[in-house]
Amino acid sequence: MTVFFSLLKHVLLGPLLRVVFRPKVTGTVPDGAAILASNHLSFCDSLFLPLMAPRKVVFIGKEEYFVGTGLKGRLIAAFFRGVGTIPVDRRGGSEAADALDTALRVLKEDRLFGIYPEGTRSPDGRLYRGKTGVARLALASGAPVVPCALIGTDQVQPMGHKMPKKIMRVEVRFGEPLRFPEDADPRAVTDEVIAAIQKLSGQEYVDVYAASVKKAAAAKNG
Repeated sequence: MTVFFSLLKHVLLGPLLRVVFRPKVTGTVPDGAAILASNHLSFCDSLFLPLMAPRKVVFIGKEEYFVGTGLKGRLIAAFFRGVGTIPVDRRGGSEAADALDTALRVLKEDRLFGIYPEGTRSPDGRLYRGKTGVARLALASGAPVVPCALIGTDQVQPMGHKMPKKIMRVEVRFGEPLRFPEDADPRAVTDEVIAAIQKLSGQEYVDVYAASVKKAAAAKNG
């Protein structure tokens, strides 16, 4: 655990989140390598999940989080680097492949790797079809997948809001670890992970990709 992350978790942000939002954490995370697969409702998911998890969680984050300018941009970049987030160019190519290779290395080091299987934040609070990256990581590493559900973060900080809008209790729910044989079908594995997340979160499921819904909405409004 880095000094900066330890300060965030135990001195700066962690205690503040506990006092203000009174997060309720249920379930456990196993020792050793594991993949935390969570729903994704809000920007603040990236605060609550790593700071409330019992161990440090390494994530892949949007490249935009690391290239901002000005004081705000530098602070955002410092935060994500401090909590161990790996930048990835989501346009594809070698940088994305390098990020996945890094994720495998994290798991080989018996650490926790966090992923949002939907690939982007839910546009409306529903749970969307998962991308198979979580399955490829699980099958390549042999690490268990721990389904995780965040409850209430979309009300605390709705999409489009740069600051919290509402003070309310947030829940972080960890489910039972899922293990898969190395020859399992990635699509079937992903669907099982999403189903486990849905069981924890109680969200309505939509069998399309969230990114497609966002793209269609942008085209309609543009």
